[in-house]
Amino acid sequence: MSLTILSVAYPLTPVGPNASGGSEQILSILDACLTKMGHRSLVIAVAGSDLQGQLIPSPRATTRELNDEVRRWGQRAHRRLILDTLNRYPVDLLHMHSLDFHTYLPASSIPTLATLHLPMDWYPRQIFQQQRRNFYLNCVSQSQQKTCPEAVSPIPVVRNGIDVRSFQWKTRKKPFVLALGRICPEKGFYFALDAARQAGISMILAGELFDYPEHREYFDKEIVPRLDEQRQFIGPVGAVAKRELLATAKSLLVPSLVAETSSLVTMEALASGTPVIAFRAGAIPELVENGKTGFLVDDAEQMAAAIERVDGLQAVDCRKSAETSCSYQSMVKSYLSLYRRLLTRQNGWQPPAVPAGLSWLAS
Repeated sequence: MSLTILSVAYPLTPVGPNASGGSEQILSILDACLTKMGHRSLVIAVAGSDLQGQLIPSPRATTRELNDEVRRWGQRAHRRLILDTLNRYPVDLLHMHSLDFHTYLPASSIPTLATLHLPMDWYPRQIFQQQRRNFYLNCVSQSQQKTCPEAVSPIPVVRNGIDVRSFQWKTRKKPFVLALGRICPEKGFYFALDAARQAGISMILAGELFDYPEHREYFDKEIVPRLDEQRQFIGPVGAVAKRELLATAKSLLVPSLVAETSSLVTMEALASGTPVIAFRAGAIPELVENGKTGFLVDDAEQMAAAIERVDGLQAVDCRKSAETSCSYQSMVKSYLSLYRRLLTRQNGWQPPAVPAGLSWLAS
């Protein structure tokens, strides 16, 4: 049976294969797969998003400064677009992917799934106690699920995934380490810069610096003073350049200061045959096998020491790990199973088979 899925992105960030945010990348993969499989994918996202399904564009902010007033403006626009879309199209299920989804959650009987892409303490506690019928949450890793507050309904896990086959892994490594992601305080990139300096190795830091005042202040105070001829910031990179960097780096450094709910860049590095040296943050230990596909460390000094040992790790082990546990096909299959189970619950009957890993829905 063909489904019509309405997905909703964060109001201020474009969705597409080259998106900088993890939730936007996952939504892009889901949209493309739903469309290819013959389902109807409707996506509410900022104008200019790159999608395979039908984009329902929300307006772009007219200012580069992304403050609270701009956020509230984007939330109001999303609220109107969601209501209009639900009135215009026969939507089967609403899938929310944004941190602030609770501010524009419609009063509707349509089954609604909200994927929690970020740490639990970033969300208001009331979302876990929603009494409304046909409202569900899901996590993206086991470690994230363990931190969930007590909730009205059980919260299953659908792990994130990437297109492993699109990453080359037999490329010769070059004498530099890489850090890649949004330039913001919680990513801790100044630890990576310090570690690279201590290890005496070149480093490339790539990623987007959004115009949030706290992000700009962090960049100017913590990142800029640590840059020099050997440790450079190159800004955001597209898909082709990112794959080249991941394939040729000796290692990816992930010094996150928050409990990562998942890590697409870690998956991408492993798919590229590149070991990952990371802080023990949230779901990272679910992805990195210490001493085989990378090293788990606790500070910049340990990260520097690990950089000096990384040549002893094998690219083939990293690639095999990605093929086993990081495939987007498994993610899409799990979401489709979850969609159908939520819809059968909505319709008041249960089919005889329960998809593996989602048995809680049979109760």
